[in-house]
Amino acid sequence: MKPAAVLNNQRETEDLPAPGFRTWLVALMLFASMTLNFVDRLVLANVAPVLRAELHLSNTQYSYIVFAFMAGMTLGQLPAGMFIDWLGARVALPTILVGWSLANMAHALARGVSSFAGLRFVMGLFECGNYSSALKVIGGLFPARQRAFALALMDSGSLAGSVIAPPLVVWILYHCGWRAAFFLPSLLAVFWLTPWFRIYRPAQPAAAPKSGAAAPGPDVPALLRRRQTWGVILMRAFSGPVSQFYWYWLPLYLVRGRGMSMAAMAALASLSYLLGGGGNMTGGLLSGWLIGRGVSINHARKLVFTVGAGLVACSALVPIVPSVNLAVAIVALAIFGLNFTSCNLIAIITDVFPESTLARITGLTGIGEGVVNMLVTLATGIVVDRFSFKPVFIGAGVMPLLSVAMLFILVGRIRKIAFA
Repeated sequence: MKPAAVLNNQRETEDLPAPGFRTWLVALMLFASMTLNFVDRLVLANVAPVLRAELHLSNTQYSYIVFAFMAGMTLGQLPAGMFIDWLGARVALPTILVGWSLANMAHALARGVSSFAGLRFVMGLFECGNYSSALKVIGGLFPARQRAFALALMDSGSLAGSVIAPPLVVWILYHCGWRAAFFLPSLLAVFWLTPWFRIYRPAQPAAAPKSGAAAPGPDVPALLRRRQTWGVILMRAFSGPVSQFYWYWLPLYLVRGRGMSMAAMAALASLSYLLGGGGNMTGGLLSGWLIGRGVSINHARKLVFTVGAGLVACSALVPIVPSVNLAVAIVALAIFGLNFTSCNLIAIITDVFPESTLARITGLTGIGEGVVNMLVTLATGIVVDRFSFKPVFIGAGVMPLLSVAMLFILVGRIRKIAFA
């Protein structure tokens, strides 16, 4: 006979039926959309050394272009969440994917800081909806025990895109020029659309309450009155920008700060993301394994999140170690820690909030991350131009520890909350 703690924990997690083969195929399609998202997103970072030389950009001017993308991501979060909750992810997600793909293609026509910034802003408006769509789909399909792994699988697309982008983009850059490097990767979107519509068909979308149509859930002011909402907003605000820092500044750091060639940068940046990518699956599997062994959702998620944040703190060592190989190894460890925490952060959101609110909650957390991202992006360009990369890497090590504090202080016990 199983201990009472295990039985109680099973009752807490068995809120949805076990996922079947088709459900896991949906998770793989979300992985693919996230991969496409990040390949397109990271074209700019990997052509940045060439763009800076051709357009005579300073680090501060480059930060303006990245800032514009963050502004679009931030301002689009809540409208995208409301759009997805209203239309449903089956149609909303492909609409969003086509939008950001076209925006990325249009970068091939850009001529300077203003045109790049404008296109990055539009791209950010569309790209922010990918994450919210995926979270809504998984929150509605997977029970708590499998949810962290499904979210880890989806979120691993960001790592797959990060691994693929440097060699792919640099290869296109060398053979076809930087304009083709923006245009060609976005064509991959056409291969995603048909399988998505064939595989993801939500059954009986309005059959939840017998009394009528599904309730829309609490509005945004009601969500903001809950401390748990502010908890997850600040958790993402203090951890998400560290990932953005590595995505957008690591190529420049390796080329400018460590004197690498473009080819060496592409290889080592891709390697660091490949090694760090294991954090996603490891964090998701460990969290699910702990829950399956009778550990409560509350303790399992907090333990894994805290360990991951501790690994990210190693970021502070990157600019002070003499060996470039050791620096890349530390970057890989920090990225491992970021992904270790990331899959559990999104799992915590689905653990705490009802499915009807997930896209809006994700939008609100995206706004919080976006505001901090914009500030960090501008500060990075200024600090690097005036000082060095060292203060920025120290900040990257400290921020996830603040995210842990928000988990314990504001989110508190991880359990589903009810709205009147």
